[in-house]
Amino acid sequence: MWKGRFSQPTSQLVQSYGESVSFDWRLYAQDIRGSIAHSKGLVKAGILTADEQAQIETGLLSLQSEIESGNFEWKESLEDVHMNIEAELTKRIGPTGAKLHTARSRNDQVATDVRLYTRDAVDAIIGLIHSLQRALIEAAERSGGAVVPGYTHLQRGQPVLFAHHLLAYVEMLSRDAARLSDARKRIDIMPLGSGALAGSTIILDREYVAQQLGFASVTQNSMDAVSDRDFAAEVLFAIALCGVHLSRLSEDVILWCSAEFGFVTLSDAHTTGSSLMPQKKNPDVAELTRGKSGRLVGNLMALLTLLKGLPMTYNRDMQEDKEPLFDSIDTIQAALAVFAEMIAGMEVNEARTRAATSDPMLLATDLADYLVNHGVPFRSAHEVIGKLVAYSLAEKVAFADIPLAKYQAFSPAFEADLFTCLNLETALAARQGIGAPSPQNVAAQIARWKEALS
Repeated sequence: MWKGRFSQPTSQLVQSYGESVSFDWRLYAQDIRGSIAHSKGLVKAGILTADEQAQIETGLLSLQSEIESGNFEWKESLEDVHMNIEAELTKRIGPTGAKLHTARSRNDQVATDVRLYTRDAVDAIIGLIHSLQRALIEAAERSGGAVVPGYTHLQRGQPVLFAHHLLAYVEMLSRDAARLSDARKRIDIMPLGSGALAGSTIILDREYVAQQLGFASVTQNSMDAVSDRDFAAEVLFAIALCGVHLSRLSEDVILWCSAEFGFVTLSDAHTTGSSLMPQKKNPDVAELTRGKSGRLVGNLMALLTLLKGLPMTYNRDMQEDKEPLFDSIDTIQAALAVFAEMIAGMEVNEARTRAATSDPMLLATDLADYLVNHGVPFRSAHEVIGKLVAYSLAEKVAFADIPLAKYQAFSPAFEADLFTCLNLETALAARQGIGAPSPQNVAAQIARWKEALS
């Protein structure tokens, strides 16, 4: 493609070192879409006739069919997906194929292809996020009235409905989907027509070409257009954070299905065994997902590091943007899909959750709130209940078994009705503030999310 300027062929080592077709071949559909739209722009500009454009479009669609059937031979010597397709097209339809690259550079071509690919991927990821949200909501419904301890510092804190815990992840995933939707707005800008860096003296109707490709608008600075990978970094950040959320959910699932917790049981289809210990049932899906989140964060760091020292405009370093982008897209799509399937098969062991929430210390805060409602300042109430906890532990007597007279020795504000707040159902029903885990609130949140995701 540059034989006019060079007198020696490219070294085989350089060809192997510089090729990208081994990974960027997956842009073929977007490359063909972009080339067809570009050819229509060339017709409007008077560079191609309608017959020539038809030849090009027919030839490109034929190539796409061959690629999808696995019958296309990718050549390393042609470097990348763009030149492989263009060279084969020209070979088949002759000089008309050689006109296709008029007023276009591989710089704006690849920028367009990657945007098209990423836009499609974002749409798919958002759909998978919604599928996982639906699986979590269905699991929340299946859990019924199961109550678990809510933890801080991995220490039992206060009782919550298990459904409320699952809905926390639905909220996280909602933010992930929103971030990707917002990033999509900045993906949806077409750089094609920017040339290598300074446009072209052959003027194309860029808005027309953008319409052909479904872009919302076109870029306004040709130098920025060919060198901008902000959209890819933004998507990798959103994917990495989604991966972090999946990692946190993984950690909860791993704890919940351990013998020490026993809160949930995963299906045999989503667990593995041990090659040595026949009794083992391992939560490998959750463990793998927790591990793969590190790759997602690493891919983001790789791209940011790649971009940080680049001068304007396109530099060959930018070829390295695709592998982390492709890997993160593949990884998050696989993780979301398998996690939704695993959650759909997860069952809650209500007897174990009930046993865990029988710990009377979970209602210590409710006792403090009782004193506040009887006129005791919160800090004073906190101290009283702290002393009561120490007494309960030292005497090995549960809150419900401490006589009223002993309560009143700690604070005269205690009355006979204090024992009503030591009931788990009463304690949960009292948590009626916005966002709190009363059964009524949780049912309303499940209904809201089901409607939102329908």
